[in-house]
Amino acid sequence: MATKKSSPDDLLAPVTLAVGQEDLLLDRAVREVVAAARAADADTDVRDLAPEQLQPGALAELTSPSLFAERKVLVMRNAQDLPAETIKEIKAYLDAPAEEITLVVLHAGGAKGKGLLDAARKAGAREVACPKTTKPAERLTFVRQEFRSLGRSATPEACQALVDAIGSDLRELASAVAQLTSDVDGTIDEAVVGRYYTGRAEASSFTVADRAVEGRAAEALEALRWSLSTGVAPVLITSALAQGVRAIGKLSSARGGRPADLARELGMPPWKIDRVRQQMRGWTPDGVSLALRAVAEADAGVKGGGDDPEYALEKAVVTVARAARMRRG
Repeated sequence: MATKKSSPDDLLAPVTLAVGQEDLLLDRAVREVVAAARAADADTDVRDLAPEQLQPGALAELTSPSLFAERKVLVMRNAQDLPAETIKEIKAYLDAPAEEITLVVLHAGGAKGKGLLDAARKAGAREVACPKTTKPAERLTFVRQEFRSLGRSATPEACQALVDAIGSDLRELASAVAQLTSDVDGTIDEAVVGRYYTGRAEASSFTVADRAVEGRAAEALEALRWSLSTGVAPVLITSALAQGVRAIGKLSSARGGRPADLARELGMPPWKIDRVRQQMRGWTPDGVSLALRAVAEADAGVKGGGDDPEYALEKAVVTVARAARMRRG
């Protein structure tokens, strides 16, 4: 077996191994190889294959020499689910990969089918990491990299607002970045993101909470009415309010320190520490207690304990905003 590792930049390496469970990144790994192959030969034959299409013997047929020596890209999806006999054939193929053929192996990682992973790595396969993003900080990094890859700049607040608005789906985040860079000139800031995405449930519910804990009652009520008019579930709003007030309570009772240290202590990402620090001016311990009681009452109201969920939310928003100004008052 070959042992020289292919360069990450060599899109036409004999074997590309894409490892992980993030569909967007896996698909991108495939598209990049296919684009490079077609740039080299517009008539490249691309075969996108599921495990059931790779029964024993299929690989030999797919990699057999062509009369016209055409370039091929063979994409093997969910390689961890391939039959044992097929995996054995792939391992043998790795000893002497065919010229003009690029193999793209998509593997979820983990113990299942690990023998194929090990063999491809030993053969020097070019490897692309496609891990599932599970943490807000990872999604924030992804958004920043998306803007950078498109040659555009976006403020940290804009990137965070986009993550707050879109949620955890990388495809939607990538699509949103592409739309903003296409539609907006210059640096993309938080106001721009707000204009485009404030109607989304997560964004609008957290906008209500942010304005309330900042003591901006009129703006919070305006955001609340907009949220309800666009179909945001009231329970999402009480949840966002509760999170906002609890974050202020946690940070106000914590010892001072760097955002990174506080983040570990309180279980918050560092960016949130900075935001809550700005929001907590004017808050007192009594204000936090008052606000938490108001949110609990609203939560009971929207879950069936009251006759008018909208009124329960308005009352909670006003109480939270007043509590935020107790020290200033």
